[in-house]
Amino acid sequence: MANKGNEIISVIKEHINEFGSNVTVSDVGTVIEAGDGIARIHGLGGAKYNELIQFHTGAMGLVLNLEEDNISAVIFGDYTKIKEGDEVKCTGRVIEIPVGDGLIGRVVNPLGEPLDGKSPIKSSKTRPIEKVAPDLTLRSPVNTPIYTGMKAVDAIVPIGRGQRELIIGDKSTGKSAIAIDTIIRQKGENLICIYVAIGQKTAKVAQTVATLEKYGAMEHTIIVAANASDPAPLQYIAPFAGCAIGEEFMEQGKDALIIYDDLYKHSWAYRQISLLLRRPPGREAYPGDIFYLHSRLLERAAKLSAELGGGSLTALPIVETQAGDVSAYIPTNVISITDGQIYLEADLFNSGIRPAMNVGLSVSRVGGAAQSKAMRQVAGKLRLELAQFRELAAFAQFGTADLDKTTKNQLERGKRITEVLKQPQYIPMSLDKEVVILYAVINGYLDDVPVEQVPSFEQKFHKFIETNYPEVGNRINKERELKPDLEAALKKAIVEFKKTIS
Repeated sequence: MANKGNEIISVIKEHINEFGSNVTVSDVGTVIEAGDGIARIHGLGGAKYNELIQFHTGAMGLVLNLEEDNISAVIFGDYTKIKEGDEVKCTGRVIEIPVGDGLIGRVVNPLGEPLDGKSPIKSSKTRPIEKVAPDLTLRSPVNTPIYTGMKAVDAIVPIGRGQRELIIGDKSTGKSAIAIDTIIRQKGENLICIYVAIGQKTAKVAQTVATLEKYGAMEHTIIVAANASDPAPLQYIAPFAGCAIGEEFMEQGKDALIIYDDLYKHSWAYRQISLLLRRPPGREAYPGDIFYLHSRLLERAAKLSAELGGGSLTALPIVETQAGDVSAYIPTNVISITDGQIYLEADLFNSGIRPAMNVGLSVSRVGGAAQSKAMRQVAGKLRLELAQFRELAAFAQFGTADLDKTTKNQLERGKRITEVLKQPQYIPMSLDKEVVILYAVINGYLDDVPVEQVPSFEQKFHKFIETNYPEVGNRINKERELKPDLEAALKKAIVEFKKTIS
């Protein structure tokens, strides 16, 4: 009897000790339907859009549909173990990703988890993956160039810090090659690069990482990968996660470049999710907000005003076309959001012109504002010369016998310009090398060089300048302008070089 009394006393004491302790209230609901990576849940009345929820298995979900009596969420991880009747809790957190310098040189998934087999990510800060784009009053004009190292791009469609320049073309026309060369060219340029791989084969992502490591570019690069084998929800959040990482650097006053490879696969993932969520389909079965999906992503690229640190986030979205159809739904959407496009053509690629850029359809709406004065001076006539050459070439294919001397000369120069603009992969050029060779070809110094010898001429010319006139290259890189005395020195160097090879 005494023992029983002691037990009662201990229970009473326990209740007294627990009295007044903190009580945790959590919003709990029940799964009413689950399958194909989607769960419908009843009872989570306080759930917010884009909030993370937790299933009893430990898997996380993202709330995307808020309906009158239930919510729908996409599931990250293994959804096969989630069934009807399971308990679900709200976490009170929107989806976030770790940000900061600890990510540089790493390969992560869209949740910030490492994929490179190295140590866990060291980051003390996280950011929501979704954020409203900077206000117009918080931005400054785009006026500082980003050099891609490709003569054709830097001369004809210049890219500025804070710009959004679309790279568009069919499969296997060199879209990713332009992006990767641009990343390699940024070595030592104080520009952090983020490469977002969406729906690509794991082997291709591994190959990209290996290439960037080989050329020492991983030192300033972060790779966010949602591979083809990953669930659609991960592919859907991948570009937003990459953008959040870039925004952190921009708000610190640094410059960042983000590449989305590619937004066509991203729209597929979003369409898959939307159809499973039973959202009404529209054109090509895409949901009605597909335009808003990409506009709210790309509008986050900006150059901030000096009061906010002057940082920038430049976006290079990639979109794959089918059979060269730039008027399809997704390509036209993204073209209308961006500040220009680099259009790559399969016919040019197959004929050996690489980068296979169609000069007529490629444009930069920022234009010369994002070019150094030296590049503007040599590239001014380039687009016109090329456009005239393409037009004349179309007529000349019927026979060159009846053409006058001026037309023939234009055709010959156009062939040499085309040859100069060809460039091997993984060998981006410095500004001075681009300027000197473009100056030479535009001003007719290569008119007497046989077309097949142009690549050899260019290689020897660069070596000659480096050895005998290093001050020409140094001044172009430093002053970014062809002043009269510098132009005279460059002319002298070209004439002297031509004597050595004649």
